[in-house]
Amino acid sequence: MSQRSRDEPTRREYVKYGTTVLAGGLLAGCTGGGGSDGGGSGEQDGAGTTVSMSPVGEVSFESPPETVFTRLTHHADMAFALGRGEGITALHAPEYYDGLWNQFVERLPGVSLDWSGLYSSWEPDKETLYELDSDVHLADPAWVTQIEGWTREDIDEIAENVAPWLGNSLSDRHQEPPTAWAEGYEYYSLWEQFELVATAFGETARFEELAAVYEELLATIDSGLPPEEQRPTAAMISSGDMETIYAYTLSNPGFLTAHTRPLGPRDAFEGAVDSGATVDYETLLEADPEVILFLGGMEPETSLPDTRAALESNPVATEIAAVREGRVYPQGARYQGPILNLFQLEMTAKQLYPEAFGEWPAYEEGPYPELPAEERLFDRERVARAIAEEV
Repeated sequence: MSQRSRDEPTRREYVKYGTTVLAGGLLAGCTGGGGSDGGGSGEQDGAGTTVSMSPVGEVSFESPPETVFTRLTHHADMAFALGRGEGITALHAPEYYDGLWNQFVERLPGVSLDWSGLYSSWEPDKETLYELDSDVHLADPAWVTQIEGWTREDIDEIAENVAPWLGNSLSDRHQEPPTAWAEGYEYYSLWEQFELVATAFGETARFEELAAVYEELLATIDSGLPPEEQRPTAAMISSGDMETIYAYTLSNPGFLTAHTRPLGPRDAFEGAVDSGATVDYETLLEADPEVILFLGGMEPETSLPDTRAALESNPVATEIAAVREGRVYPQGARYQGPILNLFQLEMTAKQLYPEAFGEWPAYEEGPYPELPAEERLFDRERVARAIAEEV
């Protein structure tokens, strides 16, 4: 246990933690369980920065957070994108995601990432949060209170004695919040939430630079998309042994589909399979996707050749169109932050629409392929400068 008395005021330099969501605000288009408008406001450079994010409400900082507790990778990626990569104190499955994220970061010149050895925070221990003594807990308290041993009172205790909470995870697929957090819970897109985090960190210039890259990438995609009837049917799956297979939706609301929804592929399951449901080879064959996106296929310890071989050797799977045509492609992660989102939009565009955006290379292992400059859909150097340098 931390030696700090829990009756002492926090030494953290924040001045307000509350649960009142500000009306109006920084962003438009957020929808939530209560139907209110979410948003926030802030002063540049982090001096007296105030931001409002559901489900916490208004949070203020006298100085920008430097050390950052995270639980899920969309938040860790946000902190990394804002130049706080070395300040992350915790992360779910740090060794796995360190390996996966570095497959992409390899293509950002002069940028490095090291999440290895961090505290694994899928089921965080309250006493460890005292010990980590982070400047901000970039995690959704509504989700944390669903973990055994955590209560609303524990959330308030950590906010008072260590540092505030600021994060939203139930926007992943617009999950229902716990009853205690249901009133007024807001859902944000990936880049809406990233803007709020950037404001809290006093890094709006970094956000604006990265958001400009994102908007240009979306414009490129929009200009090249074929008519809906000419788009392939697709399925996203994952599996550790190719015996138990999980299927995921491609276009439902939430940031888990932030790299597939803008591309508009046709759902091979036609809505008949819930995201995360298990499917067998017969169900896959009945759906007969023309493209299979294999989640986690770029993680260093995952063998994409073995995955393809398992599909090609199965008498049922070998009849699936995507398997027959060699269109089984790797993916990264659904809990993507802004940096992974840029790469995954590019790679998925090429995997689905090679005629419009250029072919995805014959990838089997290793880092994200080094595409020729003329075949890239976004500027790596511009992204790298935004992460590594003051903007």
